[in-house]
Amino acid sequence: MNTELLMCDTAHFRVDYEINPYMHREVQPDPQAVLTEHAAIVAAHLGAGRKVEHLPSAPECPDMTFTANVAVVRGRRAVLGRPPRERAAEIPYAEEWLRASGYDIVPAPYAFSGQGDALAVGDLLLAGHGQRTDRRMLPVLEAELGCAVVPLQTSGPRWYDLDLAIGVVDAQTVAYCPEALDTPSADRLRGLGLDLIEVSLEEADRFALNLVSDGRTVTMAQGAPRLAGILRERGLRVVELATTELAKGGGGVRCTALTLA
Repeated sequence: MNTELLMCDTAHFRVDYEINPYMHREVQPDPQAVLTEHAAIVAAHLGAGRKVEHLPSAPECPDMTFTANVAVVRGRRAVLGRPPRERAAEIPYAEEWLRASGYDIVPAPYAFSGQGDALAVGDLLLAGHGQRTDRRMLPVLEAELGCAVVPLQTSGPRWYDLDLAIGVVDAQTVAYCPEALDTPSADRLRGLGLDLIEVSLEEADRFALNLVSDGRTVTMAQGAPRLAGILRERGLRVVELATTELAKGGGGVRCTALTLA
């Protein structure tokens, strides 16, 4: 898992609008600092032996850095995202790249936050809904991707995508913040028989769960020492990175990478 990733540069990253609670137009990311943060994430992926593909950014798409939202990929099939209108211009660029790379393309008929709301755990797909993804997308994902979908709803706009509330560590292990899910969803997650790691609200607020793991190395944001410690105790290599500037757009490590394989 997460051995091949699609990422986009930060050349046009800025806050032009406010579509999540973390975005404020009067608080702009520093271009050089965000470039440094993003370069460190890419270097960490390469250092872990992951392959990184590049999707060039477009001037009219300031959030294109958060490549995870443009689609969800399983095998050679890609279901495109259908983001808020402010980000709609990103999708044709992603579709062009995916189609040219040999993926079968499925447009989303309803609002869909791509991989941000679709996290694979073994043969399961944890699927967020109720914030940026219409629940009607869940049977579409099940049919098009051929996997069992587990519906999960986050507890509010702060967790606008599921990948802020849940981090997949390996095919059997999931870290999650109980307060970030509504009660039925938290109960549903606990009933799956997975190995669950509870993460505090304080650490989840720092994008601790917005991580990328290949089952051996976990690449994650700084500021979550308890989770990082637990992962190291389990024998995982943990790379903690600064994401302060990326967070001004409401994203972290996981948001910047679309999993291809």
